[in-house]
Amino acid sequence: MSEVLGICPACARRDRCLEQARAVHAASRRLFDLPEAPPCTEGGVRCTLCACECTVGEGERGFCGLRTVQQGRLCHLAGTPQRGSLHWYRDPLPTNCVADWVCSGSGQHGKHNLAVFYNSCTLNCLFCQNWHFREVDVVRSEGISARQLADCANPRTYCVCYFGGDPAAQMPHALASARLLAERGVVVCWETAGTSHPALLDRAVRLSLETGGCIKFDLKAYTETLHIALTGMSNRRTLENFTRALQRSSERPHPPLVIASTLLVPGYVDAEEVGRIARFIARQNPDTPYALLGFAPNFLMPDLPPTSVRHAEEARQAALDAGLRNVRIGNRHVLGWDY
Repeated sequence: MSEVLGICPACARRDRCLEQARAVHAASRRLFDLPEAPPCTEGGVRCTLCACECTVGEGERGFCGLRTVQQGRLCHLAGTPQRGSLHWYRDPLPTNCVADWVCSGSGQHGKHNLAVFYNSCTLNCLFCQNWHFREVDVVRSEGISARQLADCANPRTYCVCYFGGDPAAQMPHALASARLLAERGVVVCWETAGTSHPALLDRAVRLSLETGGCIKFDLKAYTETLHIALTGMSNRRTLENFTRALQRSSERPHPPLVIASTLLVPGYVDAEEVGRIARFIARQNPDTPYALLGFAPNFLMPDLPPTSVRHAEEARQAALDAGLRNVRIGNRHVLGWDY
């Protein structure tokens, strides 16, 4: 059991613990001066970019911290084609991509991936492995336009991957730069929790289909209450968008369009929970690649151990038993033997 959450794995799956979980998430967001929950202000302006669907009042900020209202109008501090809050780097191929065993980039030796890390997210994972983006002052930090980002590509740029944080909070910027990069022959990929508005997701999927890229969904849990306990938000939009994207996977079987992944958080995301996720995937397409990722103690859950080898192997077997045919344990180097 994580000390900061204060809820055991069994109770985390029950509605009666949601109030305590939400209080924990609210406190964690106060540490970074972020809204404690998606605002729902009467008479405010509604933002529909992601599943939070914040209704923001004058002077308030949306859950992602990037939207505010001034004189009755929704203002974007970042995430537009004109300004994104992010950092990028060139990642030599092959790299430790979630989809590295099935994606086309894994064979492109001598080329690189343009890795785009957005400084925002639409969830609040207590175990976040990349939590430092919360420390970025979006207003004072230097932004970059979609065209400037696209101009960072060079003849050795094989693919681009948008992640973070999560690209969902800045999809207008990501889509604008992705279209420019696609026109230059760059393969477009995404790594996301899938909370985008469905129309924006459709555009992202289309770009990956057209260029030979993939969209990697981080399915953190299947049980909604557990998902809320760990991330502060429901997973309904994630599951809906995953299904939406997977319906187009038959249009290009190779390389696969949709890849799923799950972080094996000790105690909470066990073999039983992985089995639930895997059954959900297998009912739609049993050939969907599924990566199980080892957890490393981080952010507000440093008291949990690394995922054990036994945990990972049991989770993989549960996914296979659920009907999936292509299951892989990723980042084995972080696995431990503690439990």
